[in-house]
Amino acid sequence: MATKTPEQINDDLLRPLSGISGRYALSAALLAGVAVAAFCAFFYQAYTGLGVSGLRWPVFWGFYITNFVFWIGLSHAGTLISAILRLSNATWRRPVTRCAEVITVFALSIGAMFPIIHLGRPWLAFWLFPYPSERRIWPNIHSPLLWDFFAINTYLIASVTFLLLPIIPDMALVRDRAAGLRKKIYRALALGWTGTPKQWHRLETAMHVMAIVVIPVAVSVHSIVSWDFAMAPVPMWHSTIFAPYFVCGAIFSGIAALLLAMALLRKFLHLEEYLLPIHFENLGKLLLVMSVLWFYFIFAERLTTWYGNSVGEMPVFWATQHGSYAPLFWTMMFCNFLIPVPILAIRKLRSITGTAIASFTIVIGMWLERFLIIVPSLSHKYLTYSWGTYRPTWVEITITAGTFSGLALLYMIFSKVVPIISIWELKVGLRQVPHSARIIVEPKEVGAD
Repeated sequence: MATKTPEQINDDLLRPLSGISGRYALSAALLAGVAVAAFCAFFYQAYTGLGVSGLRWPVFWGFYITNFVFWIGLSHAGTLISAILRLSNATWRRPVTRCAEVITVFALSIGAMFPIIHLGRPWLAFWLFPYPSERRIWPNIHSPLLWDFFAINTYLIASVTFLLLPIIPDMALVRDRAAGLRKKIYRALALGWTGTPKQWHRLETAMHVMAIVVIPVAVSVHSIVSWDFAMAPVPMWHSTIFAPYFVCGAIFSGIAALLLAMALLRKFLHLEEYLLPIHFENLGKLLLVMSVLWFYFIFAERLTTWYGNSVGEMPVFWATQHGSYAPLFWTMMFCNFLIPVPILAIRKLRSITGTAIASFTIVIGMWLERFLIIVPSLSHKYLTYSWGTYRPTWVEITITAGTFSGLALLYMIFSKVVPIISIWELKVGLRQVPHSARIIVEPKEVGAD
């Protein structure tokens, strides 16, 4: 890659933006079909009522809240990881950051929809929003659900800003190579970028400020999501460990999603010369650390519950260890720890394929973990007369499948509109590579090609 000219780098990374292959069109159509089916299931539920879901007393949180927590956690893949890598000046991060930041925006947008889906009557969603009323009726500020509203919207605004700032120079580059209507669209997206030193200084300053701001915001978001549970007197929820436990799980699932996305982009967009084994190696090491840390939290939670031997909590504990939820619990343990740790700990196995396999199992395991936090506790809540079961219906399953296909579809569309690897950042990084020709352009030349 160091021997490529600036024009070759532009051609490689802008190639996915031109033309639509038959394979791309077929994949997009299949994903769009599943997403449309999910919308139809949602409208059917809104028209018929929440009774078409599997939510029954005493389990009033099921797939929808599981998906809410899962997607909010998955959103930590990008902005948080990218901000940390930027502030630590990890030079290998440059081809990775935009792949990560896109996941954050899309996953957060999808996750934010689930409280509205869960309402059953989505037209009443405004009750969640703080707004002035002539009756002076305001949402309850003591409710963690209101905290979610502020936290998620703050994180979404910060993440979108953090994603769009470094896109501006690349939009200018596409603008200068486009023609007709496409040129007009990218001219508007480039926001008048000409690559002057003043513009570069402002861009770098803004990105540095956003990187500092976004880290505490990201940590606070999943802490607040955890307090939705920890503030409730429900068996195995009322715990002070939930905030760091949820943040750890969010970063864990986020890195796994990022690695999986990178492996697919590398394969289908032919980015083998840019998404290198070193990127998977470094993120694989970080994923290994998070897997061990996640196991520590799980062990600490289970140990204190077992040792405390609380009458209210032990039915939930045994239901997940060798009861009706045991198959899901042990599948989660295999997916999150027993399978990925050997793969990621052995250097020969920590290849691109190995990290992709480990990441795939972790994404499955972390969804199961969110489900096991919610449903067993609600179905075994204190007195036995209040125990119950939960079985998802086709409506919940269809909506859940639609969110996964929706994320993939949005990612595919984004890769056709914006270079999925930041071209100007890559060129800045390659300037540091010793090469007799010194072919990499200065940042201010990007957009003038």
